[in-house]
Amino acid sequence: MRDRDITKGPDIEPTTSKGRSRRRFLLGGLAAGGALLVGWGVQAPRQRLHTSHPLPVENGAVALNGWVALHPDGTVSVVVPRSEMGQGVHTALPMLVAEELDVPLAQVRIAAAPIDKIFGNLTVLRENLPFHPDERGHVKDGAQWMLAKVGRELGIMFTGGSTSVKDAWLPMREAGAVARAMLMKAAAEDWKVPVAHCRTEDGFVLHRDGRRASYASLAARAAHVGAGIDASDVKLKEARDFRLIGKPVLRRDSQAKVDGSARFGIDARPEGMLYAALKMSPVIGGVVASFDAAHVKAMPGVQGVVDVSSALGEFSGAGAGVAVIANSWWQAKQAAAALPVTWRDGAHAGLSSEAIFKDFAAALDNESGYAYHESGTQDVSGVAQTVSAEYRAPFLAHATMEPVNCTAQVANGKVHLWASTQVPSIAVDVAARVAGVAREDVIIDVMLLGGGFGRRLEGDMVAQAVAVALASKGKPVQLIWTREDDTTHDVYRPAALARFTARLDAQGRILAWNNKSTSGAIGHQYFPRNLGLPGMGPDKTTAEGEYDMQYEIANQRIAHVIVDSAVPLGYWRSVGHSHNAFFKEGFLDEVAHAAGQDGVAYRRALLARHPRHLAVLDAAVRAAGDPAPGRAHGVALHQSFGSIVAQVAEVSVDGADIRVHRVVCAIDCGIVVNPNIVAQQMESAVVFGLSAALGGEITIRDGRVQQSNFGDYPVLRMDRAPLVETIVIPSAEPPEGVGEPGVPPLAPAVAAAVFRLTGKRLRSLPLKLA
Repeated sequence: MRDRDITKGPDIEPTTSKGRSRRRFLLGGLAAGGALLVGWGVQAPRQRLHTSHPLPVENGAVALNGWVALHPDGTVSVVVPRSEMGQGVHTALPMLVAEELDVPLAQVRIAAAPIDKIFGNLTVLRENLPFHPDERGHVKDGAQWMLAKVGRELGIMFTGGSTSVKDAWLPMREAGAVARAMLMKAAAEDWKVPVAHCRTEDGFVLHRDGRRASYASLAARAAHVGAGIDASDVKLKEARDFRLIGKPVLRRDSQAKVDGSARFGIDARPEGMLYAALKMSPVIGGVVASFDAAHVKAMPGVQGVVDVSSALGEFSGAGAGVAVIANSWWQAKQAAAALPVTWRDGAHAGLSSEAIFKDFAAALDNESGYAYHESGTQDVSGVAQTVSAEYRAPFLAHATMEPVNCTAQVANGKVHLWASTQVPSIAVDVAARVAGVAREDVIIDVMLLGGGFGRRLEGDMVAQAVAVALASKGKPVQLIWTREDDTTHDVYRPAALARFTARLDAQGRILAWNNKSTSGAIGHQYFPRNLGLPGMGPDKTTAEGEYDMQYEIANQRIAHVIVDSAVPLGYWRSVGHSHNAFFKEGFLDEVAHAAGQDGVAYRRALLARHPRHLAVLDAAVRAAGDPAPGRAHGVALHQSFGSIVAQVAEVSVDGADIRVHRVVCAIDCGIVVNPNIVAQQMESAVVFGLSAALGGEITIRDGRVQQSNFGDYPVLRMDRAPLVETIVIPSAEPPEGVGEPGVPPLAPAVAAAVFRLTGKRLRSLPLKLA
């Protein structure tokens, strides 16, 4: 096993995947298995300590389990199975192992994760169940247990859903603790003393009489005498005993990203590499009718022209197009632009944003929707006033800073990928399918990601790159999308429309709350497109942030109507929470205003049984103080991905210009592994969320996306970035998500401040005064 400095990109020996996918079998069994399912469900879950094949090591290293290997120089390799895309997993996840192993973090290297089921993300699947956060009981516990077991069987290596630390919290700590126990047993046997007389510190086993042995000197014997030790034999540290977890450790990838030595997907440079650029259908769902390859083959550097549409299988309309292969990317791009292509536009040539929202309105008019949460009754007495409003949000692109890319080589029946991907196991499956090889014949180097946000949960760029590589006579080819390709052929955050009605008594208290929304369903597209599974039924992400709200209202009905989307949809940072928090918090502000009450006080009254939420709200408001003259504060509170976030936005308005100067953000995310990373993620979320709140909008006309680059799809510029102050609330609860929860409260907080300044209620995103 070769390792890399964890500040660098993946300069490692690639790993291969083995085994045959059982997704269809498993999911079919879950649907039809009945008694078999019950019997399987009560069995203990499979272990997550040992890989299906021994962890590959070299140069005298010794693997103690599927996560940890020791080297003769005293360094420790730790397998990190989640992709680093700026969220800090190359620092936070090794901290978990180092804490329990009692080794300095400076001695830790990162090792590539083999494509193995123990590295699958169980948490992301378990948390896809539509339970209310306040719900307790055997039904919820049993369903989550079952989904975790399914996740273990599927073994999908998935970085997303703010689950990296949450999913690793037990298995990576257990891996460190088991390795430590093995080393202590080896030392005790060498010294012929009880294990209880030994302790560990900074990479050494110490005896009470002063003897000491380095981990490196004990590694080989530990692998032999400690082979029978597993996770059930060790006791993890109590939080009070942590020496590393909870400390503001500096990010160990920062220096490489500053000096340019970090290697992202677009930096892959295998020997003899060619480049490819695309020309894709300008119309959603359009396909290639014909193209004239001869017209560009004589252009400088051009090596070939290939139709990549079939690589996407039945979803070819999502990225149908032709690739040009050349010696340089500029040559490929110029030739692709000059390539004559005739398109068959298909059924969506007349599609428009106006028509989509018209269909949304009709759905809300005519359908009751699937009720994700319902309590009490809407038929209440004592109503003094009724408040109603309609909110809307547009499609959004991901706009990752690193362009969409993938490098692939197909030679001698093998595929080699260099990819910035959030889903390595899916990328391997996609490559195997397109190349017609077995999974074990695909090698993947997972590179650093220049932004993911959900875009790199997709396999389209992998499929296209492999299709190009098949036509490249064994040479590696790097496929790069232009910014225009990316903006006009994304898988977009769904557009949505929501209606609310609140009935209040004479004191302004909410008697009944009714919320019905509509949008397309990401799961209905993602699962067939990337996993080969059916997309059907309710999709929790459509209503998350609405049905799972924390406010104590006795009579609620929160429902959603799915309207099938011709526009390709994908997961986007904070997913449904990204717009549903704006809807829910914005309307609550309206209700508070109608009741003649302050928005913060109104929220407090609805949180009597939610002390954690109250603490977060109060911390943010207290730290924000009073706004500067000419400015106003807006407040929002939202729970997502297990974490509770309150934000206070300090805003000014100059004509039609909305300017956010300062954001105070308080978060309760359970036990904090690294508070520096939490603060960084809140700052990142504010910038990302403001980009969407103030300028993010994808519109459709004649089946074509109208935006193309940062000129008409802007992201927040440095001179417009606000000061962000983060308050981390101490907690003894298990870790929750951090990467996404800072996004949802921002837009409603800004909108509330704008209302205070102007008296104008903004119910549509992006926020505009003109």
